[in-house]
Amino acid sequence: MSTLSRRALVTGASASGLALALPRPAAAAEPAAGTAEGAPAAADAAVAYAAFRLVRLRPGDPAVPEVTLPDGYEFVPGDRYHVASRAEYYSFVRGPATPEGIEVSVRWPGVTVAAVVHMDTRLRLRRDPADRHRFAFTLPVTQPSADANQPTLQIWSHPDISPGMYYKLDHNDPDRVAGPWTTVPWPAKQARSQLHQLVAAHRILVDSGLKATAAAKGHRWFVAGFETNNTLHADNPPHWHISYNSGPDFGSPTHNTHFWLDADAKNFYNGMDVTGLGRLRHYVGDPARLYDFAGDANDGRGELVATMTIRADGGIGIAPPDGPIYALAAGRDGTLTEEVTVVRDGRPWLRIATEDRYRVGIMTIRTRGLSHPADNDVTVLRYDPLTGVLV
Repeated sequence: MSTLSRRALVTGASASGLALALPRPAAAAEPAAGTAEGAPAAADAAVAYAAFRLVRLRPGDPAVPEVTLPDGYEFVPGDRYHVASRAEYYSFVRGPATPEGIEVSVRWPGVTVAAVVHMDTRLRLRRDPADRHRFAFTLPVTQPSADANQPTLQIWSHPDISPGMYYKLDHNDPDRVAGPWTTVPWPAKQARSQLHQLVAAHRILVDSGLKATAAAKGHRWFVAGFETNNTLHADNPPHWHISYNSGPDFGSPTHNTHFWLDADAKNFYNGMDVTGLGRLRHYVGDPARLYDFAGDANDGRGELVATMTIRADGGIGIAPPDGPIYALAAGRDGTLTEEVTVVRDGRPWLRIATEDRYRVGIMTIRTRGLSHPADNDVTVLRYDPLTGVLV
């Protein structure tokens, strides 16, 4: 058997140090599905990977349980694959692929585990009647890389995955911070503001016809925020995305925006990674042009899809090639923290505010029509607070 004990992990380091203080990158792009992200290579095609996340009943000082695997399976080496936070502990294993799963035994004195998560599923816990500190669960080992297990770590909701759109909301909890987020203050304003802005961006892309145009080409928009608990994707400083894939996924030619948020949650920089060109840097007032990589126009980048420009108020102008110009603008207090204003064709159109009760899995979106009362709306998204899956 392979055992990962508290002693093995904390020798020479505090338990809180297990949530690694990774080097802070300038920005992090959404990793491509199936890439190993530095994980050890499998010795042969039969080797598969799995991750599990132990959710504590009550947050407390970061701690590490004793975990035992069956013969033939091992823990993926490297501290970033074994992470403790106040709310949980996660770990990665590898070995022969088995959809039926392996038995993982955990002993954690003094800590009550409320749930075990693998991918977007809660696994059944089996308590040991002879040892109140011990339990076991069955873990499927099926993924081709450690990186492919990222859904285990994330609490993501996907309100719109349809032709032309991949739209996800990131639910962040200060008790789950990991990696570089353990070394900086909790980004409370940015974590809240990104949700207003994501909802507003999605509304603009749908209303403008940009989503429909992308779908007709077999392309898609990627609208997503940042996460604060994933050591495989050090998604900092706080930033979010309105990216364009000239195809079905990130394996396609891409204009991948990174809108950085300042301390007041205003956008101030867009580091846009463009296939074949690297990072293009845009600041307030600099137009960032996204192309479709179809045809030979614009030095091979194809036809213009949209132009995005950071505004002086910290919002973002979004201009389709034809039709009205939209803007994601500051709210009534001059910031994007409490709410955002959506402008269409030079006139205020919507006011959008969100409230995310991430510990119970309820996100409320309040929309006020600034031109027509018919646009008034309250939408409640209910999701599993441990996985983000909409219910």
